[in-house]
Amino acid sequence: MGNKLSTENKDSMEKPYFSKKPFEELQISDDFMFSVIMRNPKYCKPFLERILGVRISRIEYPEYQDTIDLTYDAKSVRLDIFVEGDEDSVYCIEMQTTNNKNLPKRARYYESMIDLNILEKGEGYRKLKKNFVIFVCTFDLFKKGRHIYTFEKRCVQEPEMALGDETTTIILNTKGTMDDVSPEMEKLLDYIDGKEPEDSYTKELDEAVVSTRKNEKWKVSYMTLQMHYQEKFEQGLEQGIEQGNRQSALRMLQEGDLPVEKIAKYSGLTVDEVLELEKEEASQPV
Repeated sequence: MGNKLSTENKDSMEKPYFSKKPFEELQISDDFMFSVIMRNPKYCKPFLERILGVRISRIEYPEYQDTIDLTYDAKSVRLDIFVEGDEDSVYCIEMQTTNNKNLPKRARYYESMIDLNILEKGEGYRKLKKNFVIFVCTFDLFKKGRHIYTFEKRCVQEPEMALGDETTTIILNTKGTMDDVSPEMEKLLDYIDGKEPEDSYTKELDEAVVSTRKNEKWKVSYMTLQMHYQEKFEQGLEQGIEQGNRQSALRMLQEGDLPVEKIAKYSGLTVDEVLELEKEEASQPV
C-alpha cells in the first residue's frame, strides 16, 4: 500500500507524543517494541491467527514497512503495522496504551485510507479488500469486561442483516474479565498486560523483546524517534504560548483603554506585533 498514515495526517486523533521510558525497559505493550516485533512474520502471523481464530497461510508487508525509517528531521513516522494476507485481506494492527476515546474515529480513518490506496492504484471499488483494523488496548474502552469487541456494520432495523462491506474493527482489552476468548488468546493478552509468558508463543515474544533491547540499531531508531517527538512537543508548546499571547493582546485591544506599549508589555508581544494584530482586527467585517 502506497499511502503512509503519518503523524502529521492524524491531527487530533494522534496519541500522546512520547514516552521517556529507557529503551532497555521497553515491553511488548510499548508502541515502538510492538511495532518492531510485529514486523517479523514469525510473530505477526500467529498473532493474527489467535485474534481471528483462523489459519493464515501467508502475510506480506508493504515494502516501506521493512524497517522503521527515521531521521531527526523526519516529517512522519510509522508505528502501526499493515500487512496483507489470505483472501485479499488487509490488516492494520496498532498498540494503544492511552485511552483518548478517539479509537472509533481512528478506525474509520484507517479504513478509508486503506481503501483510498487501492482506488488510487486504478482499481475499481469491486477490488476493495477485506479490511481489518485491530487495536490492542491495555484498557477497557467500553467498560464491559470483554477481552475482545468486534464491530461490523449492521442494519439498525434488522440487526441480523449485515451490510457486507467487509470492514471489521476489533478492539482488544488486556484487562478483560469475561470468559470470551480462547485460552491461547487470554495468555497472549495477559502477557501484553505485563504477566509472565505461559506458552511457547508468548515465550517466543518475550525472547524477541529481550533480543530487541540488545539491538543497537533499534536503540538508535528509538532515541531518534524520541528526539523527533520531543521536538514536536516543544513546537506545540511554543505555538500554544504564542497563540495565548495573541489572544491576550486581542482582548486588551478590544477593551480599547490601554496604549499599545502596555498591551505589548502585558501580553509578551512586541509593539509591532500588537500593531499588526490591531490592523488585522480593524480589517475584520463588523
